[in-house]
Amino acid sequence: MDTRPTLLVIAHGSRDPRHAATVSALCARVRALRPGLRVEVGYLDFNAPRVPRVLERLSAEGSRDVVALPLLLTRAFHAKSDIPAVLREAAARLPLLTIRQAEVLGPSPLLTDALERRLEEAGLRPGDRRSTGVVLASAGSSDPEASAVIAHIAREWWRTAGWCAVRPAFASASLPRTADAVRALRAEGVRRVAVAPYVIAPGFLPDRIAAGAREARADLLAPVLGPAPELARLLLRRYDGAVRAHARGDLPALSA
Repeated sequence: MDTRPTLLVIAHGSRDPRHAATVSALCARVRALRPGLRVEVGYLDFNAPRVPRVLERLSAEGSRDVVALPLLLTRAFHAKSDIPAVLREAAARLPLLTIRQAEVLGPSPLLTDALERRLEEAGLRPGDRRSTGVVLASAGSSDPEASAVIAHIAREWWRTAGWCAVRPAFASASLPRTADAVRALRAEGVRRVAVAPYVIAPGFLPDRIAAGAREARADLLAPVLGPAPELARLLLRRYDGAVRAHARGDLPALSA
């Protein structure tokens, strides 16, 4: 019997069917990278199965240890409040099931690798870097910590990757918007502007990012991260980190 903890990927959910399809494709890639590891998906809203139902089923089927991994790029409200609350409530009802919450996905060099993959798929050539300014466009958050992380990622990506410039932008909650960031780079004389969506799956806010890129006539718009191989490896890296932290006694189980 496989004694490894089950990996429960927790996605927000969306009315847009592309969201769940993308999450499913990403988890399929994770399973292919780690044969034999049980990988389940639960949603906070809009889609089924919801997180509590997945945990109830796992407990009924005899699972005893779960690593719950938020499918989030920054540590904002969902990671700090929503998800822990859902997991604590489930832990109170399912005393035979041990639940631990892993770290969110970002920041990570694997994410910037995935962004660069998507830019290349959209047509950017290696020789274009020094003449290209990139807008790192995230969904946005009212949490100032999350916004600061996006700004930090933009600075580090510019410092290490050879872009002409990298500027953060947000589809909601924070400023600037994608179109404004594209125009600002144009005003500074940047010859080529590319928009790199720092989002995992399609949906309302990613569509807003794309609309902003088109409105400001960006030269290039990359696809969302989706089931990029770098993202699948990052999920396993976070899972393994949680398992090691548990073994050291650094990651206590969630409780009511």
